[in-house]
Parts: sequence; structure tokens; C-alpha cells
Amino acid sequence: MTILCVRFRNVGDGDRELELSELLGLLEEFTPVVEGLPPDGALADLRGAERYFGRGPVELAALIRVRALARYGVDCVVGAGPGPMLARMALRDARPGRVCAVPDGAVAEFLAGLPVVALPGVGMATARTLCEYGLDTLGRVAVAPPATLQRLVGAKVAREVRERANGVDRGRVVPNAVSRSVAAERSFGVDELDPGRHRRALLADAEELGSRLRGMEHVCRSLTLTVRYADRSTTVRGRTLAEPTAHSADLTRAAYGMYEALGLQRARVRALALRAEGLTPAGEAAHQLTFDPVDEKVRRIEEVADLARAKFGPRAVMPGTLAA
Repeated sequence: MTILCVRFRNVGDGDRELELSELLGLLEEFTPVVEGLPPDGALADLRGAERYFGRGPVELAALIRVRALARYGVDCVVGAGPGPMLARMALRDARPGRVCAVPDGAVAEFLAGLPVVALPGVGMATARTLCEYGLDTLGRVAVAPPATLQRLVGAKVAREVRERANGVDRGRVVPNAVSRSVAAERSFGVDELDPGRHRRALLADAEELGSRLRGMEHVCRSLTLTVRYADRSTTVRGRTLAEPTAHSADLTRAAYGMYEALGLQRARVRALALRAEGLTPAGEAAHQLTFDPVDEKVRRIEEVADLARAKFGPRAVMPGTLAA
């Protein structure tokens, strides 16, 4: 049990990325192996810290929480496990003041009763297929014959799902990953069923990402959508963009495309997050020229809107859908 997955709560909206960087600095007081998970989380590898401080991960997690509260007034929830995947899964059952930890010898017991959709990388379509054949828990998937899983979901997915259901965690913590991505997230006050509100949240996320990328003078090469549901399960989908961009309209189209591909039917959604990845300086990226005057007009309007927001605040200019 050497990996912590930390999610900071009440991270300020004014300069969210800067504050996350400060909180990552707090974690780096315990270990240099810290990976940022924008907009409000991080992974920390404590293998060296446990020996250096002479304390276990649960004690170190409690100390991290106290320091975050004392210095920044920010609370956090923490999951701990032998690897990044298990730490992330443990985080779903964590509460402020209580670390949810998965000991090395209890991995199978922890996973056995969880629904198959709780496994990272398993989307709703794969989960439905497995459940139709009685493989509705990770315990049942773990003991299912490999050939059966291959017939149901394909060779590659079957191998990955079976390994993870058996607690095989090949992930690792990659230090300083926060500098290569930016993220935006919208949470709902109540679990939201309305697809229209889902799309509105995605539009707000895409607008925020586009504005931040242009302010940084960077473009992104890919976009990741994370959907968090009422039962604390998540679905993650990624898409490589046709060309590196910081254009809000391009980001919005990609986000809508990933959302529609999920085929959610009355899903109770708790939060929607977009993460722009593969950041590169805008001056180094190529842009496909177009003879469409509408595209050029939209980009000029976007430049003017950015200037207005910089002077009068982020809500000075926004799409009409978000102003309602």
C-alpha cells in the first residue's frame, strides 16, 4: 500500500491551476514522485517516504490533510492502495477525515464485490455486455475463463479487464504530469438526468479550457472526457483532435462527440470534466488554412472576447446558453 490518490476539496475557482500547483508542492514535501490530476487531484508514490518518515501511508495521509487545512483552508479525501488504479478506486469510498486504504493482502476481497463498471477503463457498453452474461461483479470477471471474455468483448479488452479484476495494476506515478495538461470540471448540485444540462456543462468546460489555453499561448493535441455518476463510478473517453487547437468551438465539438458516443440513457451524472492533453506552444503548431470566411470571423470574435474577459472578468462574454 504505497500509492495515495488525493482529491482536494474547495479548490478556488479564481486561479485553479496555480492553487493546484501549490497543493502539489505540499505533497512534494513528502515525496518527489507526484503526478497532478487536474483540476483538483494528485497521485503520490510513498515508497521512499514510508521508510524516511517511519510512518505508514494512512498516517502520512492524515498529516497531508492537516497541513492542507492549516496552510490553504482546503480539505482533501484520500484513497490508498498498492498501485495507482487501486488508489483511485479506493478514493471513491473515502471521506474527509477517513482514508480508504486497500492493503496488499486484501486486494481480491476489496475488488470482489464491486460492480464491473467501477473498474477504470470499463465503459457502459462493455459493462452492459458483461452483465448480460452474469459477469456483473469484478469477482466473477476475475475467475471467468479468458476465452469467454474474449468472445464477449474482444481479446485486448478481455485481457486488460481480467488482469485489473484480479488486482494487477501496471500503472505508475509520472512526476510533473500536471504541466502537460489542463482541465475543467462542472459538478451538479443534484445528480443530473437532463442531457441538455449535461451538454451545457460540457460547453462551459470547453469554453474555460479554450480561454485558458489561449491565455497560455498553447494548443492541445487531444481531449479527455470524464463522466462521474451517482454511484461514484466513472467513464473516461479520449479523442485525438484533427489538429492541435485552442479554439473553443473545436473543443466543444469534440466534447459533444465523445458524450454522444457514450449513448447515456437517463444516467444520473454527478460531474463532467474535460482535460486538454498534449500541450504544445501555439507558435509551433500547424493550422490548416481554410477559405471559409465564417471560420475566420469566429476566430476573430474569439480574440476580442478573450480581451474583454481579461479586462472585465471571465463572465464578461459567454455563449448565450450559459448566460441563461
